[in-house]
Amino acid sequence: MSIQTSPSSPEFVTIVVPVRNEEVLLPRALAALAVAIDALNVLPQPDRPAVSVLLVLDQCTDLSARVAALWPDFDRVEIEAGAVGVARRFGVQRALRRLEAVSASGAAASAVGDGQAERIWIASTDADSAVPPNWLITQLAFARNGIDLVLGTVHPDDDLAAHELVNWESLHTIGEGHPHVHGANLGVRADRYLAAGEFAPVDCDEDRLLVAALRELGVTEARTALIPVLTSGRRVGRAPAGFAEYLREHMNPDWADTEAAH
Repeated sequence: MSIQTSPSSPEFVTIVVPVRNEEVLLPRALAALAVAIDALNVLPQPDRPAVSVLLVLDQCTDLSARVAALWPDFDRVEIEAGAVGVARRFGVQRALRRLEAVSASGAAASAVGDGQAERIWIASTDADSAVPPNWLITQLAFARNGIDLVLGTVHPDDDLAAHELVNWESLHTIGEGHPHVHGANLGVRADRYLAAGEFAPVDCDEDRLLVAALRELGVTEARTALIPVLTSGRRVGRAPAGFAEYLREHMNPDWADTEAAH
């Protein structure tokens, strides 16, 4: 099955961020998102989309909800799923329903309700990550040129030791056309997202499953290194088989063996 590419420029951007016990790193993530949103102000008014952010607080037992409340412009919802795929899927569904229901002009309602979801851009990142200032403006530039899916890169922060960072860089091709898929740095046109079946409600790999489904549809994609996202280099993560486990297995095998023995 394939679908045709639409060159329409997104009029709405919805950013969905799953959060699970991220009281320490969440302030960094939200501050970075605010900067990326402000960067859109350089666009002329007709090209400037409306932007919304939804924080999906999933089984948080720390102060993440209190931290999120310090950012009143960002919407938030609490769930008890305990699965990042469920959190992302729920967040996107809620964000799209909100676009259907909340618009003084009615434009947002028609964007989804009249089958014009191609005018909505979904941007995905994580609560332990910090997007760069050009994160949104670059994705939208790709979208205006007919791209349906943007896959960015990530780079671990200074939780990694120097030798581990060398290992990381030796294992990763970071450049245009890179092969990586990260839920922390992904953007997709909403109609393509819906056609691909949305994020799968799974514990891990929801990003890879979505991209595989999108590729089955024949969407146009950009695999870019222009918008690197800084992400946590911790070894104990929130999702099984997630980025933290990858680091644990590949950056310092001796450390991983020691942890497995306990």
